Amino acid sequence: MSLRHAVIAAALCLPAPAFAQSAADGSAPAASAHVALGDSAYAAGNSAAALQHYEAALAADSTNYEALWKASRSAVDLGEAATDGKQRDAYYKQGTRFARRAVAANASDAEGHFHLARSLGRTALSLGVRDRVKYAKDVRAQALEALKYDPRHAGALHVMGVWNAEIMRLSGVSRFMAKNFLGGQVFGTASWKDATRYMEQAVEVEPNRLVHRVDLAEIYRDTGNKAKARTEAQFVVDAPPSEPNDAKYKRQAQQLLASLK
Repeated sequence: MSLRHAVIAAALCLPAPAFAQSAADGSAPAASAHVALGDSAYAAGNSAAALQHYEAALAADSTNYEALWKASRSAVDLGEAATDGKQRDAYYKQGTRFARRAVAANASDAEGHFHLARSLGRTALSLGVRDRVKYAKDVRAQALEALKYDPRHAGALHVMGVWNAEIMRLSGVSRFMAKNFLGGQVFGTASWKDATRYMEQAVEVEPNRLVHRVDLAEIYRDTGNKAKARTEAQFVVDAPPSEPNDAKYKRQAQQLLASLK
């Protein structure tokens, strides 16, 4: 390992409190420096270290928009990777809190709205139909708000694709109950056509992000297009990992391929 890489590795392993000295003594790094360290940790696939650095940035500047949405991103990444249900839910709630603060800090940018939609959406996927209805309107509204500010925001396109797909995966009885008795009229707007359209657009914008490809593969499977499902899943299996949870998506793709044989 070169000296440069050793220094970077050491910095990424340091807990945030080692940096977060009192601002009063003039020794605390600027919030932007913590954000940069968080970005380095994120690029290295270390979501926990990234979150620590973004939290340290917020300790220096509680309204730092970039630190807020990136803290939400890393918290939800950690939730996706968690194997314990309580820990997973705690990370998703933390991600939601950061995202709400990001929207409050800057309501005219796509990132805050997207990460709020993402954190709420991930929370909803772990709930039953009755509770999921409570989240459906907010998830959709925040994703569409993100697309208002950035029509080609791949993450928001992805959320809308998953939103449509997950509602269509409910039984017809569950959708009927949600729409007519649980206040989930917005469920009536969901379709497989929109699920496919949104997810294909996400892949078009970010063709190398594995999460887009694996969710598109599952939509193709569920709509009966097995050939396209295999193509997308195989892409995920063969592609090199580049993000913290890519190993999970590659396993998901392998399982999908096995189910399509």
